[in-house]
Amino acid sequence: MKKSSLSDQGLWAEVTAGDSSAFVILYNRHWSKLYQTACFYLKDKSLAEEIVHDIYVVLWDRRAFLKIENFKSYIHVTARYHVFKKLKAAKICPIDYVETYTENTSGIIISETTEKLLQEDFETELKAYLENLPKRCAEIFLLSRVENLSNSEIAKLLGISKFTVENQITHALKYIRTRINLKSA
Repeated sequence: MKKSSLSDQGLWAEVTAGDSSAFVILYNRHWSKLYQTACFYLKDKSLAEEIVHDIYVVLWDRRAFLKIENFKSYIHVTARYHVFKKLKAAKICPIDYVETYTENTSGIIISETTEKLLQEDFETELKAYLENLPKRCAEIFLLSRVENLSNSEIAKLLGISKFTVENQITHALKYIRTRINLKSA
């Protein structure tokens, strides 16, 4: 059986045994997506390349100690962690990038498939954050940020005051920012 036909987990098992050719295959499978994701958030190609390179160097150096059950998830979470860490070091709030997610990609060519994967990744992460908020708070946040309703429209729709809507949105944003900051710390 050719190594290139192995699953990520099969390749990772070989990497932990010291097989550098399996590592190269994993690198080639995931490098582009990690790089595009890092570029999207950092808006700096060389910094994105440096982060992705560093991630793979650490993976190789610590291969004997890392217990990775899902390589793809692990590598993408690791990349996001490093990106958010860089953003935090530069005092840039990652939520600002999340809120403008569908806007300009600074000339980086991203395929529709990659864009869809990034969007799904973002939506999954946002959904996880919103599950920990009170149901009404999450509902108001989604109406505001996803459905693009004004605070007045939300208040009228739900039969509550505009002030309550504003407070709930502020609460949700504060919670999400706190979670992102804890995750990247």
